[in-house]
This record gives sequence, C-alpha cells and structure tokens, in this order.
Amino acid sequence: MTTARTGADHLKSLQDGRAVYIDGAKVDDVTTHPAFRNAVRSAAFLYDFQARPENIERMTFLPPGGTARVNRCWEAPRSYDELVRRRRALEAWSETNYGFMGRSPDHVASTLLGQVLGINVIRRHGEARAKALLDYFDYARTRDLFLTYVLINPQADRSKAWGEQDEQLVAQVVDEDASGITVRGAKMLGTSAVMANEVLVASLQPLKPGEESLALSFVLPLNARGLTLLSRKSYEAASPSRFENPLSWQFDENDALLYFDDVKVPWERVFVYRDTDMCRAQFHDTPSHVFQNYQSQIRLSVKARFLAGLARKLADVIGTTNMPAVRDQLGRIAAQAAMVESMMYGMEAGGYTAEGYFAPNRHFMYTAQVVTQELYPQLVTAIRELAGGALIMLPSSAADWADREIAAILGRTQRSPAAEPLERVKFLKLAWDALGSEFASRHVQYEMFYAGAQFVTRGHSFRTYDWGRATGMVDRLMSGYGLEG
Repeated sequence: MTTARTGADHLKSLQDGRAVYIDGAKVDDVTTHPAFRNAVRSAAFLYDFQARPENIERMTFLPPGGTARVNRCWEAPRSYDELVRRRRALEAWSETNYGFMGRSPDHVASTLLGQVLGINVIRRHGEARAKALLDYFDYARTRDLFLTYVLINPQADRSKAWGEQDEQLVAQVVDEDASGITVRGAKMLGTSAVMANEVLVASLQPLKPGEESLALSFVLPLNARGLTLLSRKSYEAASPSRFENPLSWQFDENDALLYFDDVKVPWERVFVYRDTDMCRAQFHDTPSHVFQNYQSQIRLSVKARFLAGLARKLADVIGTTNMPAVRDQLGRIAAQAAMVESMMYGMEAGGYTAEGYFAPNRHFMYTAQVVTQELYPQLVTAIRELAGGALIMLPSSAADWADREIAAILGRTQRSPAAEPLERVKFLKLAWDALGSEFASRHVQYEMFYAGAQFVTRGHSFRTYDWGRATGMVDRLMSGYGLEG
C-alpha cells in the first residue's frame, strides 16, 4: 500500500536548526522544548491520523506523479461531490484538536491551491513567476509539507502608510541579482511557524504605487539563513499539566514575529515581485482567499460544535439544565452552532465551476466571516454567563487532591447532580481553559481578527453581493405602476 507522511516524519523535519527565540534564549529543538513540544506533537498527530489504515483513503490521495499519498487539502475539487469529500478530510483533522488549531497544515495548503487554480492571474505578472508557483506547489504537495504564512506588516505607526514606516521595519527587497532577491524587515503573525516546515510571505494588506519594494510574495524554509522567529509567551509552558489546562497544554499553536535579516530568496521561490496590485490579485482575483477562508469556516464549525457541547454539559454539571431561562440560552447556542455549520454547507451547495474546478460560493463565505467574527465572542460570553461562579471557585491544582483533609473538603463542596467531585473539577477546568484562560482570550482575539478587522470582511461582503439582482427586484416592482396607479 502506498504510504503517507507520518508524525515521526514531521517531527524529524522540524529538527533543522531553525532560529526560534523565547524568553531571551534560542531554542535548540522545538520538538522537545517545554514551550512547544506538546503542540508540536498535536501537529504531528495530524499526520499519524491520516496515515492510519482505516483513515488513509478518506484523508489522502495520490497526486499526479507522486509516490506517496498526501492529504486531501492539496486536492483540486472538480465537482460538488469532490469538494465535499475534501471538506470531510479537513473536518476530520480539525476534530482531532476540537477546532483550536487555526493554522493547521490544511490552511495554507488551501491558500496555495486557490492560487494554482487561478494561475492565469499570476501569468499576467509573468510566465516565470507563474512557473515558480506551479513548481513550488508540486514540490510542497508531493512532500505533504506543513506550511504557514505571514501576510501582515508590524503595526508600528498606523497613521503612516507602509512605505513611510521606519526603515527596516516592514519586510522588503533590499537587493537582487541573477540568483534571487534579498529581503530585510519583519512580518507577522507567524501562527504555527515554530511547528511548520516552510512559510509563505506575502502582503494581504493593500499597497499603493511607490511601495513596490514591499510588494513581494515568496516562500522559504523556516530554517533559512538570516530568518529569526520571535515567539510570544507560551501558554503551553505556563500549563502545569493536562488536567489543569487540557487545551492550552496541547493545542497552543503559538504565534511568532518573523524577522528577515538580509535573507536570500532564490527566484524559483518568488511568486510576486514589485507589483503592488498583484499582491492583491494573487488572493482576490484567484479563488485563493475563498479556499483559505472556507477551510477556516470548516474548522470553526467544529469549534462551535465543541462550545455548544461545553455549554450543555456545563448546565448539566451545575444542575441548571431544566431552568427555563437556561434552556432558552442553550437553544440559542445550539442554533448559533448549527448556523455556522449550515453556512458551510451553503458555501458548498452554492458553489461555482470555473477553469475546470469547483469552488465554494465566495459571497456566502464572506457572509459567514462577517457573522462569525461577531458570533464567537458572543458564544463565549453566553457560556460564561451560564457558568456563574462555578469557573472561579476551583481547587488551586491537582495537588489539592493529594492531601487527605483537603480532598475530603473538596469531596463535600465540589458537588454536582451529574458528576463526582473530581469529575466536576476536571470538567470545569476544561471549561475555564476554553472560555476564560489566557489561551481562551487569545482565541477570542484570533477569531475576531484572523480574517482582518470587521470593516475589512464587511467590505468583502459588499463587493461580492449580487446587488444587481437585489435592486432589480425593487426596480421591477416600481416599473409596474406610475403616478396614476
């Protein structure tokens, strides 16, 4: 049987000498460092999951010219049925981490897939750049690589244009020769960069004429010479055990700032060069942005289902399920979770065919983004309201159970109609990690802004809605009568 990439393969690939820094020190090995090791293993588990004999057909396919099966995230759907088959593989991956790993390997693979499907857009920029993208896509797909991306510039002075920022802030080309370009400056947010193989560097934020030195799109291995990854605080490192923080202990995919200190990029890995409009077009004139954010909505539907389950179990554990007000709130949460899922189905059912592929409905995808950016913090707040003080008055740590006298008090005070005291505490610690911990707060911020500020996604919705059809209905009605009638 043809094999697929495994977790062991992925772990080995990360031991490549990459320059990752956290807490003022360089990390020798991200696969063993206490700030990253459990999340890295969670990422590696995705590959073990797909390689299981019972999963390999559902999760993988053999690409043209390949000798090993790869994840279906690299597969170009040619019909509605193939799009759904691909989605089920992505959904199964997301269910292994309950939707809490937002930058799993299928995200950026979907981004590149969309650009390849719209390769004629890149050809407007030049055949050499289009060939570079096609060749790299084949390279990454054949190896089933874990890619991440950095598309955003450091904030710095928001009152200035990107080209007006201080020198060496924003990643830009500073030199070129026959072999490639040299890049200096920073990009963010490198979510999952410490556990990915390579990084796509591009500019999703609008650039204007005069900012050509910033108008780049290229890809590099994360151990490239001169590339430094500066990690944020690790929530995993702050988690004493899986019992105390069952989510942040294993699913803190981390975020990093990437700094390019005269990094050399060969021409065969450069997709856009000094073209401000093509930076936009590679995402928005191709189906790249659609496939990229369709994957995000697949993941979010899993996460919303998990939160709905958390809400129901919370009410059961504290004994409020049969209260009319609580059932009313649970009904609302259930409807909201089902709405996220149904919007995903709508994107598929309303999809379109172009250039031989089948893509999700663009406007329905942006609709889902507009709705869910507001919905996620509302869901979290609603569940916290159901919990009341239950999430606060918990034992300080699992060590409390080791003391006989303290354990006896806990047995008398951590009462529940649906769970034993220890099980009650175990569940409520999980609920806090999902709803109120530092890890949970980061997820609220992520879901609100990973697709851009709300005015950005609303702008996408405005531009992609069929206004002609809507206003045409109004005009048709008005055309049927005049002043006399």
